[in-house]
Amino acid sequence: MSVARSGDIVAELAAVIVANKAHLSEVDGLIGDGDHGINMAKGFGRAAERLSGQPLDGAFLVLSDVLMSEIGGSMGPLYGFMFRDMGRTIRDRAAIDADGFLTMLQAGLSAVTATGAAKVGDKTLIDCLDPAIAAFDAARPDGFAAALRAMALAAQQGRDSTVDMVAKLGRAARLGERSRGVPDAGATSCCLILTTLADSVERRLSQP
Repeated sequence: MSVARSGDIVAELAAVIVANKAHLSEVDGLIGDGDHGINMAKGFGRAAERLSGQPLDGAFLVLSDVLMSEIGGSMGPLYGFMFRDMGRTIRDRAAIDADGFLTMLQAGLSAVTATGAAKVGDKTLIDCLDPAIAAFDAARPDGFAAALRAMALAAQQGRDSTVDMVAKLGRAARLGERSRGVPDAGATSCCLILTTLADSVERRLSQP
């Protein structure tokens, strides 16, 4: 997939986040502040307005800057550093194959874990992101497209796995057992990002 011609992937991510603004805030409101959708839609929407023909690496960096400087809550830095390191990883690449895409994803995961210190089982976006990347890696022998589909499926399963978890970080952690029974808002937005990314990239694999 061409890096130079794929910057509008970020616009596609933004459109999905904005369309799910109310849903994300509703999920967050069950055990959190209820502003996740508002903040995410504001950040992604503003970034989409500033892309102006950017290549994918540049678009990720624009998104990162907006998320870290213009939205509130804990998710701004988490997603901001994730997209920053994803963008930096592909900065010097003309195109991305499955191996390059995996390297990009792993850089994003490392940024999130370094920023938030969460691990699988804590009821955070890591419960979606970590298994999705592992599934992509495991499916790479079957081809780039198959790995993307495996990533999307694992992202959905990861999001759903948070329903039965007790939150161990953030405001929701204060609820203890009362945090069980609803999905994590971060895992929900992460699933939207990863499934949209998988679809957007797969569509571009067939383009010359």
